Amino acid sequence: MVRMVVRVDVSPRVITWAKDRSRVDDATLSRRFPKLEAWLEGEASPTLKQLEDFARATHTPVGFLFLDEPPEESVPIPDYRTMADAGVEQPSADLLDTIFQCQQRQEWYRSFAQVNQEDPVPFIGSATTAVPVSEVATAMRRTLGFEVDERGATFTEALRRLAEAAEEAGVLVMVNGVVGSNTHRKLDPREFRGLALVDRLAPLVFVNGADTKAAQIFTLAHELAHLWLGETALSDADLTARPTIDAERWCNQVAAEFLVPLRDLTADFDRQADLTDELDRLAKRFKVSTLVVLRRIHDAGHLAWDAYRSAYRDELDRVLELLGERTDSGGNFYNTQPVRVSKRFARALITSTLEGQTLYTEAFEMLGFKKQSTFRELAERLGVG
Repeated sequence: MVRMVVRVDVSPRVITWAKDRSRVDDATLSRRFPKLEAWLEGEASPTLKQLEDFARATHTPVGFLFLDEPPEESVPIPDYRTMADAGVEQPSADLLDTIFQCQQRQEWYRSFAQVNQEDPVPFIGSATTAVPVSEVATAMRRTLGFEVDERGATFTEALRRLAEAAEEAGVLVMVNGVVGSNTHRKLDPREFRGLALVDRLAPLVFVNGADTKAAQIFTLAHELAHLWLGETALSDADLTARPTIDAERWCNQVAAEFLVPLRDLTADFDRQADLTDELDRLAKRFKVSTLVVLRRIHDAGHLAWDAYRSAYRDELDRVLELLGERTDSGGNFYNTQPVRVSKRFARALITSTLEGQTLYTEAFEMLGFKKQSTFRELAERLGVG
């Protein structure tokens, strides 16, 4: 018996849209789908099975591939990014899936907090852009216990301390460099660096963990400033930009003052020293990136705007070169996964599941694994049980 091969008439424009949206490189897709070029030119059509495989490979809902024209997708939260990047115009599947995962986890935790009668987080929306930057930055340092001499010896330790302090204060802090637990879907810091989802019971901050540790610290501070302001936002925290949105400009200023108080920077900066050496020294002291230090030197009046922009470009090239040389094995799963989903969230979800209030299948999906043995081990590691 001869089986009929059913082919699907798919719009080449939709195929192109799905390919571009996925950010998967052309060579990888072409190896997996040898007739991809013919599909793009409208010279051939995929089978239904091929179309389903293509949907999975490009992280595209398969129903979209049956449309005549590409759908209009937009970021579902206020978008304050200023980077001159294609991703700002068309959000990638990685970015959209990350936002949806954060929203799903926030919604779950909000319900959990309501059931358990948790108090609202007091500092959410406690500031406005009319409040002096230094006043808010000081309040943040006191609330989070993150004075300059309380940051530890390394950037990694400083990031951990700041994240844990924010979680202790009621914020869900997620630091992840991939989509969920999929190590094949690495997030691109050039597309976005972080986001904040405001809620009185379940405030959430996501930091792109594919960035440098020093950059992650600034992003976390920037997104926490958004929580103080009470505004949800998607950010790139670009220090060379002059944001037209008051809230974004204000959050950049608060984060910079929070991490590098201008009074301390002015007292410590050696104008006679080599600039690169001075950037490295001050970055280690304040536990921030050299780019943040450079911005604060400009803020202190030691570099004019044009000189600052030129120095920033040079320093950014150096930072990106160092970042490219960095190797990251991903670490131990039981150490990294709670950080990816927020330790506060993981503990609450595991507790709810063990008490029978949440299904195991739902918990596994939100925690990013499938085995009950993994669940038990994670619960033990987090001291829940």
